[in-house]
Amino acid sequence: MASIILMGIKHCGKSTQANLISKKLNLPSYDTDTVMEKLSGKSPREIYSQDGPEAFMDWETKACMSIQAELAEKGTDAVIATGGGICCNEKAVSILKTMGRLVFLVAPEKTAADRIVREANVTPDGTLKNIPAYIAKKNPSTLDDVRRIFHEFYLERNGLYSHICNVAVRMENEGKKQNMGRILKALGM
Repeated sequence: MASIILMGIKHCGKSTQANLISKKLNLPSYDTDTVMEKLSGKSPREIYSQDGPEAFMDWETKACMSIQAELAEKGTDAVIATGGGICCNEKAVSILKTMGRLVFLVAPEKTAADRIVREANVTPDGTLKNIPAYIAKKNPSTLDDVRRIFHEFYLERNGLYSHICNVAVRMENEGKKQNMGRILKALGM
């Protein structure tokens, strides 16, 4: 067996599925965002907004290297959930490819956009807060702007993930366990 590396846009179910699959297969579970935070002392959002995209990708790469080293030391495979933009980080992706199979979790666009909008906060002065950095940097002024910007990223990132992943699995609006079954079936498990 090899590690199972879950990829896809924000809110496609990577962390949820990593936890479910790791329990089912009795494997450790990792989240690259959590490892980044542990290593850097900052949340991924803080790294990106305070230090910029290059620093973010450096920490993301360090997180993948840390997971790789820990798995080698333990002599085990794992289930790994990645950050939504890892498809743009060639160094991190190349490390992950050495560890196992890359699985693209394809979320319906509306489902992912609804989750982003649901988490967004509109302050009394009309400022949007708690939106992904890649949307925030485009300065949306309304939730409709957030959806429009997300649509552009959705198309771009889905194209990138389609090219780098070994298998793609559509995440349906069904139960989490049904989606887990789809992933395991796609991996021949």
